[in-house]
Amino acid sequence: MPKGYWIAHGDISDPGTYERYKAANAAPFAAFGARFVVRGGDQTVAEGTARSRTVVIEFPSYQAALDCYNSPEYQAALAIRAPISTSDLVIVEGYDP
Repeated sequence: MPKGYWIAHGDISDPGTYERYKAANAAPFAAFGARFVVRGGDQTVAEGTARSRTVVIEFPSYQAALDCYNSPEYQAALAIRAPISTSDLVIVEGYDP
Protein backbone atom coordinates (compact mmCIF):
# COMPACT_ATOMS: atom_id res chain seq x y z
CA MET A 1 0.00 0.00 0.00
CA PRO A 2 1.48 3.37 -0.99
CA LYS A 3 2.23 5.92 1.69
CA GLY A 4 0.57 9.32 1.75
CA TYR A 5 2.29 12.68 1.93
CA TRP A 6 1.44 16.24 2.78
CA ILE A 7 3.57 18.68 0.81
CA ALA A 8 3.15 22.19 2.13
CA HIS A 9 4.64 25.56 1.25
CA GLY A 10 3.85 28.45 3.53
CA ASP A 11 4.60 31.93 4.74
CA ILE A 12 4.07 32.61 8.45
CA SER A 13 3.34 36.13 9.74
CA ASP A 14 3.26 35.37 13.50
CA PRO A 15 5.88 32.88 14.75
CA GLY A 16 4.41 32.84 18.27
CA THR A 17 0.99 31.75 17.08
CA TYR A 18 2.66 29.25 14.74
CA GLU A 19 4.21 27.60 17.81
CA ARG A 20 0.66 27.18 19.20
CA TYR A 21 -0.34 25.53 15.90
CA LYS A 22 2.61 23.12 16.13
CA ALA A 23 1.61 22.16 19.67
CA ALA A 24 -2.01 21.63 18.58
CA ASN A 25 -1.13 19.48 15.56
CA ALA A 26 1.07 17.07 17.54
CA ALA A 27 -1.82 14.88 18.75
CA PRO A 28 -3.52 14.35 15.37
CA PHE A 29 -0.17 13.75 13.69
CA ALA A 30 0.68 11.09 16.27
CA ALA A 31 -2.77 9.51 15.99
CA PHE A 32 -2.46 9.14 12.21
CA GLY A 33 1.17 7.98 12.15
CA ALA A 34 2.69 11.14 10.65
CA ARG A 35 6.45 11.47 10.28
CA PHE A 36 8.18 14.69 9.27
CA VAL A 37 10.48 14.21 6.30
CA VAL A 38 11.13 17.93 5.75
CA ARG A 39 10.36 20.58 8.35
CA GLY A 40 11.55 23.97 7.18
CA GLY A 41 15.30 24.27 6.75
CA ASP A 42 17.38 25.72 3.96
CA GLN A 43 15.87 25.53 0.51
CA THR A 44 16.82 26.56 -3.00
CA VAL A 45 14.11 27.31 -5.52
CA ALA A 46 15.57 25.79 -8.68
CA GLU A 47 12.47 26.37 -10.84
CA GLY A 48 9.28 28.38 -10.47
CA THR A 49 8.34 29.95 -7.16
CA ALA A 50 7.90 28.76 -3.59
CA ARG A 51 6.96 30.17 -0.23
CA SER A 52 9.46 30.68 2.58
CA ARG A 53 8.76 27.39 4.41
CA THR A 54 8.47 23.86 3.00
CA VAL A 55 7.17 20.89 4.98
CA VAL A 56 6.80 17.27 3.86
CA ILE A 57 4.97 14.85 6.15
CA GLU A 58 4.76 11.11 5.50
CA PHE A 59 1.77 9.01 6.55
CA PRO A 60 1.41 5.22 6.51
CA SER A 61 -1.17 5.51 3.71
CA TYR A 62 -2.86 8.04 1.46
CA GLN A 63 -6.11 7.43 3.37
CA ALA A 64 -4.38 8.21 6.69
CA ALA A 65 -3.10 11.47 5.21
CA LEU A 66 -6.61 12.44 4.12
CA ASP A 67 -8.18 11.31 7.40
CA CYS A 68 -5.69 13.32 9.45
CA TYR A 69 -6.41 16.50 7.48
CA ASN A 70 -10.16 16.03 7.84
CA SER A 71 -10.07 15.08 11.52
CA PRO A 72 -11.68 17.47 14.01
CA GLU A 73 -8.37 17.62 15.91
CA TYR A 74 -6.38 18.78 12.90
CA GLN A 75 -9.11 21.18 11.81
CA ALA A 76 -8.87 22.79 15.28
CA ALA A 77 -5.11 23.16 14.80
CA LEU A 78 -5.65 24.58 11.31
CA ALA A 79 -7.98 27.21 12.76
CA ILE A 80 -4.99 28.49 14.77
CA ARG A 81 -2.65 28.62 11.75
CA ALA A 82 -4.99 29.89 9.03
CA PRO A 83 -5.17 33.54 10.16
CA ILE A 84 -1.38 33.88 10.40
CA SER A 85 -0.28 32.04 7.27
CA THR A 86 -0.57 31.82 3.53
CA SER A 87 -0.15 28.20 2.52
CA ASP A 88 -0.41 25.71 -0.30
CA LEU A 89 -0.95 22.08 0.72
CA VAL A 90 -1.10 19.04 -1.54
CA ILE A 91 -2.00 15.61 -0.17
CA VAL A 92 -0.54 13.02 -2.53
CA GLU A 93 -0.28 9.26 -2.78
CA GLY A 94 3.29 7.97 -2.80
CA TYR A 95 4.82 5.82 -5.49
CA ASP A 96 4.79 2.10 -4.73
CA PRO A 97 6.20 0.09 -7.65
